[in-house]
Amino acid sequence: MQLTLNLPLLCAIPMAPLVGSVIAGLFGTRLLGNRIGQGATQTITILGVTIAFVLSCFVLVQVLDGFYFNGTVYRWMQLGELNLDIGFLIDPLTATMMCVVTFVSLMVHIYTIGYMAGEEGYNRFFSYISLFTFAMLMLVMSNNMLQLFFGWEAVGVVSYLLIGFYFERQTAVFANMKAFLVNRVGDFGFILGIGLLLASTGSMNYDAIFAQNTVLAAQTLPGTGWNLLTVACICLFIGAMGKSAQFPLHVWLPDSMEGPTPISALIHAATMVTAGIFMVARMSPLFELSDTALSFIVVIGSITTLFMGFLGIVQNDIKRVVAYSTLSQLGYMTVALGVSAYPVAIFHLMTHAFFKALLFLAAGSVILGMHHEQDMRKMGGLWKYMPLTCLMMLIGNLALIGTPFFSGFYSKDSIIEAVGASHIAGSGFAYFAVMASVFVTALYSFRLYFYVFHGKERFGTAHHHGSKDEGHDHHGLAPGQKPHESPLVVTIPLILLAIPSVIIGFYTIDPLLFGTYFGDSIFIDIARHPAMEELASEFHGPVSMAIHAFTSPVFLLVILGVLSAAIGYLWSTGLPNKISHAIAPLKKLLDNKYYLDELNQFVFAKGLVGIGRFLWHRGDQNVIDGFLVNGSAHLVGRFSGVIRHLQSGYLYHYAFAMIAGVAVLLAWVLYAYLPIVR
Repeated sequence: MQLTLNLPLLCAIPMAPLVGSVIAGLFGTRLLGNRIGQGATQTITILGVTIAFVLSCFVLVQVLDGFYFNGTVYRWMQLGELNLDIGFLIDPLTATMMCVVTFVSLMVHIYTIGYMAGEEGYNRFFSYISLFTFAMLMLVMSNNMLQLFFGWEAVGVVSYLLIGFYFERQTAVFANMKAFLVNRVGDFGFILGIGLLLASTGSMNYDAIFAQNTVLAAQTLPGTGWNLLTVACICLFIGAMGKSAQFPLHVWLPDSMEGPTPISALIHAATMVTAGIFMVARMSPLFELSDTALSFIVVIGSITTLFMGFLGIVQNDIKRVVAYSTLSQLGYMTVALGVSAYPVAIFHLMTHAFFKALLFLAAGSVILGMHHEQDMRKMGGLWKYMPLTCLMMLIGNLALIGTPFFSGFYSKDSIIEAVGASHIAGSGFAYFAVMASVFVTALYSFRLYFYVFHGKERFGTAHHHGSKDEGHDHHGLAPGQKPHESPLVVTIPLILLAIPSVIIGFYTIDPLLFGTYFGDSIFIDIARHPAMEELASEFHGPVSMAIHAFTSPVFLLVILGVLSAAIGYLWSTGLPNKISHAIAPLKKLLDNKYYLDELNQFVFAKGLVGIGRFLWHRGDQNVIDGFLVNGSAHLVGRFSGVIRHLQSGYLYHYAFAMIAGVAVLLAWVLYAYLPIVR
């Protein structure tokens, strides 16, 4: 017998952050006259997210004890036989995501108290991040496509508000509009995929769609020879490419750094960008039946992993290095999905959420200590002034590069092994990409670490003003000023994130990947895609895995990456410039981000402007204004010009017209009714 979870308790999880957000947004802002202050706002919103986190942990414990929930909360609308419901599906996959989302969100909320202190819009920011948490929870808890799409769009809208938080800055307005528009491209594909599944199955509920997966796999798209399920899966994945920033729809993510650092951590670590990864894992019963769709996912993920990592090497903004790192790691997760290692993708999503949030918040701590300076070229030697932040950044980087025994190692190495064991088309290129990215990741991670915390002090040399970054008119240290460690309210979340960044992989790899943890929430066709089975046959415990890793080629690439960073940014600091000059065309290509922004500007922006101008001149001015509006006016004018001669104003004209009319009427009557006349 299936044990059922308590519905009111489940409803309380997304509602708690929503209530906090609404109270902060209405009563903490000018909307209703700033009725509550900053202290009350932060307390209410943090309390809401804390309730959500505690209840999520309770639900996870119950789910592991065999409790389950899959049902409708309420019926929103009924269209004929189609039911549009709000409902929850709570299983191990959902419960894991709920805990990760609420924990990282809670850390970000606490961190925000210190980071945003004294900022205008403090209450508004708390309202937004709580609303963001609500939207993400609705997305992961959904049991149907309608609610999934609602959460999907809601995180997009709130990210638009957060990226453009400093809306008086032109760069922030441009960045949030870019994020919004690029995500619309992905969402167009996503809604097409949902529409195809709805048209083919007659339902939006996961259960009903998954039950017909083999029927869908045998159908073709009407009017074409294409497999229906393949088309639907690729359309759904295009949605994931937008949300989870996969090439070429990744261009919005680095620009999202225009938002304050806490929201960079929330977007990049646990919420928006992981939505696409979660969605593909949730849809595994569909994706498993289409090798073409899986190959497409593998290739896109591989390109993102490697080529976004290269861009991380040439960045000088501390937050942008971490942002490109996120893109690369999302590529790893996508590759894992493509080789049917869905549990490994979710495992890396979880470990990455902790160490990436740690890296972003540590970068924010550096920015605070440097008086809102973000250029790494104006830092150096900070370990003396910010020892705790330095240690936290080191732990985050060690987890990111896959150091044995750290959480990132277990998930990242499992992805590499799964790709090596896969035989799906594109997995050869994927294996090269994920291996090369090991070196690239170690290089840019420790380039940041050595550049910022070690070497020569490069700050406080001149009083300078930069762009109004992070909403401050002045940033950087004046001559004689020294950096300072961040307050406890900033550093405590770092410590709390560092703990799982170190240990959670060690304790969870066995149940998550090789046990029955996910149960039937993830479906894998082992006969066709044996990667997970091969992983299991080679796994002999987390200790053995880590010890064995010290002799593997992966660890050698990690060491080479760290050594390269040390040579270039600690011991021979002139070397990177010499290499840059030697490979100037390649450096220019990387500096310009493969010219993708220019391509988008030329193809889409200029192309759309051209189409708009054509429609304006030909359509609006010539057809609508010229022919329909003005043409009809000219026709009426000419007709009335003829008619007006009948309205002369002379009585005898009217008398003559009446007599003529009577004569015509009389003639018609005689002709119609007296046959003798005819």
